[in-house]
Amino acid sequence: MKKVVFWLVIGLVVAVGVYIRIAPSDPARWHVIPAAEADRDLQGGVLRVVDTGPDGLARLDAIARAAPRTSVLAGSVEDGMVTYITRTKVVGFPDYTTVQQDGDILRINGRLRFGRRDFGVNRTRVDGWLAELQP
Repeated sequence: MKKVVFWLVIGLVVAVGVYIRIAPSDPARWHVIPAAEADRDLQGGVLRVVDTGPDGLARLDAIARAAPRTSVLAGSVEDGMVTYITRTKVVGFPDYTTVQQDGDILRINGRLRFGRRDFGVNRTRVDGWLAELQP
């Protein structure tokens, strides 16, 4: 009986891991304008508002695309808004970061998809990208 329970638990863990890696990402849900007027650290993410000049999104896009395990979900620099998916190294949990250019201001929302807390992962990533953005 213990072996059956053990293998059921292992199977469940593997199934959840596979779902996390292959779950579709709906741009209609994740590619939304960041509603931020000031910097905020959230339990499951981060909001940043930064004055970068009119080319901030283009410069940040290059940084984000060079980041490990990061890809574009939707949008483009030409559209004025891009949403990126960054996956954790081991399990592949997806985090979504949306960046919108509004004049000289970048509005950034980094957030998790699964769970309730991100343990500062999104804050660290977004603040790291912004640090690279500075001259």
